[in-house]
Amino acid sequence: MARSIWKGSIAFGLVNIPVELHTAVRENRPKFRMLHATDKSPVSYERVCQREGKPVAWEDLVKGYEYDKGSFVVLTKDDFRAAALEKSNSIQIQDFVEPDAIDDRYFETPYYLLPAKGAAGAYALLREAMRTAGRVGIAKMILRDKEHLCAVEAIEEALVLTMMRFEEEVVDISSFEFPAKAEARAKEVDMAVQLVEHLAGEWNPGKYKDEYRENIMGVIDAKLKGQKVEAPVERRERGSNVVDLMSRLQQSLEAARAQGTGQRAKGTQGKREKGKGTGKRAKASKKPKKVA
Repeated sequence: MARSIWKGSIAFGLVNIPVELHTAVRENRPKFRMLHATDKSPVSYERVCQREGKPVAWEDLVKGYEYDKGSFVVLTKDDFRAAALEKSNSIQIQDFVEPDAIDDRYFETPYYLLPAKGAAGAYALLREAMRTAGRVGIAKMILRDKEHLCAVEAIEEALVLTMMRFEEEVVDISSFEFPAKAEARAKEVDMAVQLVEHLAGEWNPGKYKDEYRENIMGVIDAKLKGQKVEAPVERRERGSNVVDLMSRLQQSLEAARAQGTGQRAKGTQGKREKGKGTGKRAKASKKPKKVA
C-alpha cells in the first residue's frame, strides 16, 4: 500500500475515528524538462533580482504581498506564525448536508480516507450512517499548515474526502452575461432534445481516453526507436454558423440515428443508484481504484 500523506482522525460529535489520507488521483501525462538545445543538458533556473539583474541567494529572500503595482508589504516568519491556525490532526465534520445542495464548482481534489489500525468498525459505522442518511459531511482540516474546506462522502466501500473551494474562491455567476431562455427557439430545442436523448448512455469513465497522452507517448516511443515523426497537415476549424443551426441539428440527428450507437434516455437516467454513494459525483458503477 502507498504511504499516506496525512494521519489523524475524523470527528463528528464526540466520536473520533483514526484515519489515513491517501491520494485518489494521479497525473498521467508525461512531464518534460527544459534542455539546452546544443548539448541536451537540463537547464536550471536562478532567482534573479529584477532591479540588479543578479542572482539572489536563498538566505536573502523574503516574502512580500503586492498591495499595489510595484508596492509590497514584507512578511516575516513571525508574521506568518501570528496568522497561523492552531495545528490539528482532526477532520472535524461540522454539518451533514444534502449532496444535491452542493454546487459542483466547489469541488477540487479527491482523496481516500482509510481506517487506521483498529478503527475498521468505527469507520464502517460512519460510512453506513452517511449512506443510510443520504448525507455528505462538510468539514475543515489543516494540511501542510493551511486550512481546507472539504467534503466527506461514502462511495461504495470507501470514505472519500474531497478538497473544496471556499465561497470567495468561486467567481459569482452574475459577473457574466448569458443568453436568456427566450433566445432558444422551441423548435430548435425540441430537435436538440431528440439528439441529446438519442446520444444518451450510461456513465462509463473507461470509455473516455486521453488521446493526447497516447499520441505524445507514441511520438516519444518512435523517437526512441530512431523513427522519423511527421506532423499531420493542419486542418481549418469550421466556424460557427448560427443561421445554419437547424440544418446542423438535423444532420447530427440523422447521423446519430444511422450509427445506431445511442439509446433513448430512460425515465431513471442520471438518477443515483441505490447504495453506490451519497455525493453528486459518486455515480460510477465501478469500484474506485486505490491509486498510489
